[in-house]
Amino acid sequence: MGSVIRRVLIANRGEIAVRIARACREAGLESVAVYSDADADALHVRVADRAVRIGPAAPAESYLSVPTLIAAADQTEANAIHPGYGFLSERPELPRACEKAGIIFIGPPAGVMERMGSKIGARALMQGAGVPIVPGDTPRDQSDDGVLAAARGLGYPVLVKASAGGGGKGMRIVRHDGEAVESIAAARREATAAFGDGTLYVERLIDRPRHVEIQIFADAHGNVVHLFERECSVQRRHQKIVEESPSPAVTPAVRQRMGDAAVAAARAAGYRNAGTIEFLVEGEGDDARFYFLEMNTRLQVEHPVTEAVAGVDLVRAQFVVADGGRLPWTQEALAQRGHALECRVYAEDPAHGFLPQAGPLRLYREPTGPGIRVDSGVTEGDSVGVNYDPLLAKLIVHAETREAARTRAANALRNYPVLGTRTNIPFLIRLLELAAFRTGRLHTGMIEEHLAQLAPSDAPSNNVPPEAFIAAAFATAPSVARTGSDGSTLADADPWSTLRRWGR
Repeated sequence: MGSVIRRVLIANRGEIAVRIARACREAGLESVAVYSDADADALHVRVADRAVRIGPAAPAESYLSVPTLIAAADQTEANAIHPGYGFLSERPELPRACEKAGIIFIGPPAGVMERMGSKIGARALMQGAGVPIVPGDTPRDQSDDGVLAAARGLGYPVLVKASAGGGGKGMRIVRHDGEAVESIAAARREATAAFGDGTLYVERLIDRPRHVEIQIFADAHGNVVHLFERECSVQRRHQKIVEESPSPAVTPAVRQRMGDAAVAAARAAGYRNAGTIEFLVEGEGDDARFYFLEMNTRLQVEHPVTEAVAGVDLVRAQFVVADGGRLPWTQEALAQRGHALECRVYAEDPAHGFLPQAGPLRLYREPTGPGIRVDSGVTEGDSVGVNYDPLLAKLIVHAETREAARTRAANALRNYPVLGTRTNIPFLIRLLELAAFRTGRLHTGMIEEHLAQLAPSDAPSNNVPPEAFIAAAFATAPSVARTGSDGSTLADADPWSTLRRWGR
């Protein structure tokens, strides 16, 4: 497709590696998968054009090893690397190593990652660009007493947050002096362990906010666009579970202001390629206020909902921009069409603290139909291990309205049987049927607020009723003769392939 990129090494695993490999094929590029010993038979290895082992299961010795990945690119003559998300996707060491080795990095420059990777530095940059920020303070005195003084100065409640990372690590809510000292010390310990940097800053806690992000894209020719918003308020412990676009709370006037702010943020950062500006939103209607939260200098897990409503291929556009080309769209040509929802399907047990699960996928059947897309990293017969994130797949649906999309997603989940390991599919169905979700009354604490309804201790953790196990055993046992009353064979009578809805 491009004049420079020929072969792309995908420095990741799971569903995002599969997604990128398929985009490479459509774009006429060769794909190279990398795999650890735990992933030798993984789906992303099977769908790529080539594959190379990069080490043992431990991420530090495989997917997080920059020298190993650069060596793999050299070995396979890949002249571009796509980092996906997670792992090294926001580590400036990887694009810097790519530049040194003469390899195209499909993402932003290392300097941008460094500028936006520091919450303190990013806040200052955004403030200078006129982007609204949450009222906060970065104490010069980084001792516990100095951070405590900053919290008192802002007024409780506040958030104490790690400067160097995200995902809720190194973050504590402090509501009064009595819990401040312990929370500050805990946040610093966690930040140091996770990011190697214990620097903290303090910001005002916005009560029951929405988490809304704007997809942005920039090229090397001065063009920057936004591709509208994604509502990401449905999260647990700061990890998103269901995302959608458009946001049920963002009006056209607020959308315009947020989009303009996101483009200004990208220009101020000197951004290039795909990225996301995350905002906290409080209030309703045209008077809603939004504040810069952070910038994600990579492709997001939830990018498919933007692709669905905007009618674009973000990964294909990443190749174009990384190859030196111009953005394939102008701001005026972009529009939202319909409504999209994404549900993250995990191997975990919501009834027991969302404990990650492992085991063989003895049965795994993805739903199909109009407006249904499944981005997955597994197939039936694979095993879910303990070494990596337990995300199995993402269910993405698109429909004319939010209610139609919600209904389509719930019905698709009911027709998504998985046997061999527990999943969060029944939890997701209950979430989509929750009154607060149906009416769009979302905020970042919604799941905790309704957890007793969403993850009751006696809830089934498989998406099939008990009688289905018997039917499945009968239908799939090779030693059992299956004939009808007229003598015809019932070889195709797989209960999972019928139109009956097994899910509850």
